[in-house]
Amino acid sequence: MSTGKIFVVVLIAVAFVAGLQFGKKTGGSAPVITSAGSGASYGGSSAGGAAAEDVAAARELVVQGSSKFVAGPPMSDMVVTVNDGESIQEAVIAAEPGTTIHVMPGSYSETVYIDKDGIRLIGIVKGSERATLDGEGTLNDAILFSGNNIVVEGFMITQYKGNAIMSQAGNNFEIRDNIIVDTGVYGIFPQLGTNGVVEHNVVSGIEDAAIYVGMSDNIHVAYNEVFDSVAGIEIENSRHAIVESNFVYNNTGGVLAFITPGLPIKTTYDVIIRNNWISDNNTPNFGAPGSTVGGIPAGTGIMIMAADDVVIEGNIITNNKTVGIMTVDHNTAAQLTNVTVDPEADPNSDRLMILNNTMHNNGYETIPEIKGLMLADLKSGNPDIFAIGPSNESCIINRHRYVHSGIDDFNECDFTSTRNIGNYLMPPVEPRVIEPGERGKIAYLGICAGCHTYEGRMIGPPVKIIQALYMDNPHGLAEYIAAPVKKREDYPEMPKQDYLDEETRLAVAQYMLSVSR
Repeated sequence: MSTGKIFVVVLIAVAFVAGLQFGKKTGGSAPVITSAGSGASYGGSSAGGAAAEDVAAARELVVQGSSKFVAGPPMSDMVVTVNDGESIQEAVIAAEPGTTIHVMPGSYSETVYIDKDGIRLIGIVKGSERATLDGEGTLNDAILFSGNNIVVEGFMITQYKGNAIMSQAGNNFEIRDNIIVDTGVYGIFPQLGTNGVVEHNVVSGIEDAAIYVGMSDNIHVAYNEVFDSVAGIEIENSRHAIVESNFVYNNTGGVLAFITPGLPIKTTYDVIIRNNWISDNNTPNFGAPGSTVGGIPAGTGIMIMAADDVVIEGNIITNNKTVGIMTVDHNTAAQLTNVTVDPEADPNSDRLMILNNTMHNNGYETIPEIKGLMLADLKSGNPDIFAIGPSNESCIINRHRYVHSGIDDFNECDFTSTRNIGNYLMPPVEPRVIEPGERGKIAYLGICAGCHTYEGRMIGPPVKIIQALYMDNPHGLAEYIAAPVKKREDYPEMPKQDYLDEETRLAVAQYMLSVSR
């Protein structure tokens, strides 16, 4: 018998005898029917101890129903035009901070790296024609930026091997109105940023996450269409994020809120997932073997792993063959997939809040593990909601509307909507200033941590393995960062990072070789 089957049998036995963590059954009592329109509104999470002035500013912005132009107005009147046949990168290099760069329709095969503040990179759309960044299957990244107050808008991006648009530790960014097809590991990937908007993009054919928010705060992901990818939208090790009004379909998993173990930031909390259409996410998983998303069961609508203070409200969740909403803790995930347990991160999903959602025809071909645990919970049917692992202070309204397992001990929520929270965006925050002594750390957090945790497996090998290979040779690691070659069949080829200057590459190599966790 395989390890997985043994684990399922043991879980069923333990659940049946001890009741696992599923709580008491409600029997045949009449359901409590709660109207979403008449109850109180959610007030937001208090987790993390945000500064009082930041909370006040955010609340004021929310009440005012602010716009999502977090980059602020153009910093200057300077406008530069790039025509077909010219280089976008050369225009960026020549530009002063605050320049608006208009890119005319045409084909551009290059990588654009922005390390200045206030650049507004605008693809001009004329009818059906767009400025098209084409990696031709050989280039790794299309647009990378480490500057603050950056806008990237209006492009068609295709055939890259790494990322379409990646923010690397920049604050106050706007990524909107881009069409992204088959750009490798990630489509849109803001990493280590504060105050960002990702909206009105169409992203498909991505090997990991179409939209991946990593280690960031105060992010708004809205009005995007994401499909034919492994993960549709992923909020990972991030806080104060809203995912709303997106069309998420034909992925392996629709919307995810995770704590990925081994990353320097150890929390995900205060996430609202609302008013999305999450349907038919049944695409076979084609993620990198061993990666975190590589373990997502095809047919998952929403998945929460170890994230806290997550509200799920007003979504249409249909035709996801494994489950509509699934929550799991790190300890269970470690038994079923390659996820490691991080002793510095809380492994459980606490204070989950499931409000009214329209759910239909989910779980019609669910996996054996869920079937077995539902049997142990004395539940039958096709699961809309499945929870495993401890979950403190979680709640739900109108649970009678769903086929569910593992949530009998959830309380009744004392609120019914999030209507008082427009978004978690702030007025433009202070630009991130990287001090010389922080260069290696920020480069690791903003770039490398998207693929390398300390000891768990993601897209690339763990930092511990890299340390074993290069501990006394930081210059060798810096050279590899600039010009990597594929060394291991069980990991994808690493994209070269030669856009980083030599000093930064050496700094990040030294940091990675010195970090202990």
